This record gives sequence, structure tokens and C-alpha cells, in this order.
Amino acid sequence: MEITFLGTSSGVPTRSRNVSSIALRLPQRAEVWMFDCGEGTQHQILRSDIKTSQISRIFVTHMHGDHIFGLMGLIASCGLAGQSQKIEINGPFGLEEYLRAGAKYSYMEIGRRVRVHTVLPGLVYEDDEFTVTCTKLKHRVPAFGYRITEKDRPGRFKVEKATKLGIPPGPIYGQLKRGETVKLPDGRVIRGTDLCDPPETGRKVVYCTDTIYCDSAVELAQDADVLIHEATFSHQDAELAFERLHSTSTMAAQVALSAGVKHLILTHFSPRYAPGNPLQLNDLLAEAQAIFPNTQLAYDFMTYAVPRHKNVEAYEGASVS
Repeated sequence: MEITFLGTSSGVPTRSRNVSSIALRLPQRAEVWMFDCGEGTQHQILRSDIKTSQISRIFVTHMHGDHIFGLMGLIASCGLAGQSQKIEINGPFGLEEYLRAGAKYSYMEIGRRVRVHTVLPGLVYEDDEFTVTCTKLKHRVPAFGYRITEKDRPGRFKVEKATKLGIPPGPIYGQLKRGETVKLPDGRVIRGTDLCDPPETGRKVVYCTDTIYCDSAVELAQDADVLIHEATFSHQDAELAFERLHSTSTMAAQVALSAGVKHLILTHFSPRYAPGNPLQLNDLLAEAQAIFPNTQLAYDFMTYAVPRHKNVEAYEGASVS
């Protein structure tokens, strides 16, 4: 799992930062899942290692323009490129109507290109490897945060130990890989768990924007490996944050601390903290790190590989009876 930041500004683009979008690369299945798609996102994709042909799902947090104005252009480009698979788009009420209105007045047929799903709090998507859930955040319009959870993987089956025990290969290996207890023809009983490494715990990524501090964000982010959270304002501009229902750097850090996350990445920065201004982004970083030290600032085209969990538990040998 690798996260690429395609836009890290809030509201409007700047010379160095485009508006909101991130891409989650899933190399094991040659897929890219996108979260938000602000204006100019497809240009950002062209400057990155992301392949539009691999985009299979897009998750939209809310209906503000800096999070959705790039959707129509991206859909059109994917269609002109001959992309055959449909893109599944998940987002709040009104998203489908917005896309269909854009398609109507631009004379574009999108029915063959996309399928739109309106999200509600709870499970959004599930397959054999992942679940995606969402919860409602606190913003001026309905907005959702998303949690991507990789399902636990079975531990590696120790073929060499099975061979040493004289277990014949075949369907029995499949049973043991699944952790089942098997009785061999010679009467021995072998537990599959004794021939497998401990299960590999799945990774968890959480994306929260736009929102002011709220309990639902803390609940969504519980024990996440990485929390991507907006930090539109400095703590010194908290009054603006409350007025516009956005987060400060310290609010994002409080969410990370309360949720027990491992790593916090701040994004969605106001242009008011651009170089040359009295307050700059390093000031926001210092504010956040005073509460949650393992914090970093996102920048456009930054990539972050979500680390796998290391299993410290080990089995010394197989138990045979």
C-alpha cells in the first residue's frame, strides 16, 4: 500500500500545491483507489507515477469544489483513452446528480464509464482483501471520513516442517494452511496453526477532511497505521477554524493522540501559510508535534509506503499427537 499526495492545498491551488486528492496504490492487484479529485487532478496524475488505467475506485468526502471539480475531466480522459473497466465512485448524496448534469451539458456519455454509489455511515465496500468504511464528520456540508482496512493474512505455511514430519503433499496442505487440525492416515493429529507463521495483521489507513475536531474522527481513526488529516489552520487561527468548521494543526494532532494512531500526515493547508507570510507550515508542524511527535507535513507528489506489521510471535515447532 502506497499513498501518493496529488493535492495538498485547501480551497484554491497555489504554485506548489494543487487542491485535494490522494491516490492509494495497491500494487498486489495493480489498482489505484483515489480519495477526492479536485480541479487539475488529472494533470497531477500525469506528473506522478500513477496510471489512470489502474484507477478502479474513487471515494469523495464531500461536495465542495476543491474536492470534486476534477472528476468530470478525469472521467472524460479515461474514456478517451479507451479504458474499458468502469470506475466505481462513492460519495455523498448529490454526487450522482452532479456528474449526470455535467455529462448532460457536455454531451458526454458516462453510463458506460462510471457507476456511482451514495454512501451512508458504515460499510462502503468489501472484498477478500479490504474493507472501506466511512463516518460523518463535522463540516459546513455533509462530509465523510474514510477508513481502509486490509484484512489479516494467514501466516506463511512452513512446507519444510511439514516435509520433515512426513506429511504427504496434496489437499491436506490446504487444510493445514487454513489452520485446521488434521488427522493423518497413520493416526497422528496435527494442528495447522503449528505449521504456520502467525497471521499478518492488516494495515489501516484513515482519511479525514474536511472537518473540525469531532469524536467521530477519533472513532474512525482508532489504531490506524496512518491518519491523513486536514490541518487548514494554525492553532493561532483557531477562531477561523471554528468559524469555517475546519481543523487546526493541534486539532489533527489531538485526533491522532486520542485514537492511538502510529503516524499522522497533515494536509489541506490554507494558502495563508505560504512562504513569506508571518506564519508558515513549519509552524503548524511544530504545533502538531508538540502534541503528537510522529507527525509530518504532506506535499504534492509525496509518497508514503504504509509499513507492514512485523510478527514478533513465533512458533518453535509443530505439535503432533
